[in-house]
Amino acid sequence: MTNNLRIISGTANQALSKEVAEILKTKLCPVEVGKFSDGETYVHFEESVRGGDVYVIQPTCPPVNEHLMELLIMVDALKRSSPSKVTVVMPYYGYSRQDKKIIAREPIGAKLVADMIEVAGADRVIMFDLHAAQIQGFFDIATDHIEHLPFFAEHILDRNLKDVTVVSPDAGGVANARKLAKLINAPLAIIDKRRPKPNAVKVGHIIGDVKEKNCVIVDDLVDTAGTIVEAARVLKKHKAKNIFVYATHGVLSGPAITRINSSAIKQMIITNSIPLPRERKSVKIKVVSIAPIIAETIRTNHQGVSMGVYFDKIYDRIEQKSKKVRGGLIEKT
Repeated sequence: MTNNLRIISGTANQALSKEVAEILKTKLCPVEVGKFSDGETYVHFEESVRGGDVYVIQPTCPPVNEHLMELLIMVDALKRSSPSKVTVVMPYYGYSRQDKKIIAREPIGAKLVADMIEVAGADRVIMFDLHAAQIQGFFDIATDHIEHLPFFAEHILDRNLKDVTVVSPDAGGVANARKLAKLINAPLAIIDKRRPKPNAVKVGHIIGDVKEKNCVIVDDLVDTAGTIVEAARVLKKHKAKNIFVYATHGVLSGPAITRINSSAIKQMIITNSIPLPRERKSVKIKVVSIAPIIAETIRTNHQGVSMGVYFDKIYDRIEQKSKKVRGGLIEKT
């Protein structure tokens, strides 16, 4: 690392930012974040960032609007402080589910967020497991979209599970589920889901064989957990053996924890892209760190090299483990 690297953390997930800085063998740039009496956000960087290659780590997780506004003000403050480049690192992209109009007179919130980040002055944005990959196209600045699927694939293979079937909880998640199924050389099943209204689901039938299978449901995020809990219920109804859930972003709002605890899910694996408060923890939920991937993404961007070599090594490891566990070859995705 060169001495012009600057890592800055917003208040949304400081534990994750500290872990990233430790991996990169650097310290977080000291920053004062406060509020005026009327609720306006105030930011002041306590050391010079002039000429620096600056990375601001801030997931726009709940409270979404507060964390988003804090991010925008941080970027604005940085651009007025003469850095060489400002890169926004968003482990979780709030408003990503508002990526298109479903009915008339609806907003496209994901595009609006992209516009605001650009106007604030970001030169680049790094995002992780977007709900909709086309959000990359909402930006006119450089973006990196990092998928966590290879790391989930390696985690699944390390469990040495037999008779595994990868399950997409709905039609929208088929692409990711198919990628994961190819990585671990496992069959694919799809659950037919309809959403009559926001945060409500109705599950129909299952496409694929799940009887006596260890089912792995994969999704980009879990919010109220209605989809995955209902999916798990239907899988059990169809005689699935064990049900595991892998999701990058654990939003876990509202009744999510209660639903998960009383569900047929054996274990849920999420990342720390969103902090999990103590009161939202569960014996069924395991959190794995996304910090090494963020650190490697920052390192390669800072040094101007490709992430390809890093992912090639991961795919090679997955292929060797897949041959051992499944006895077959995989396809790189």
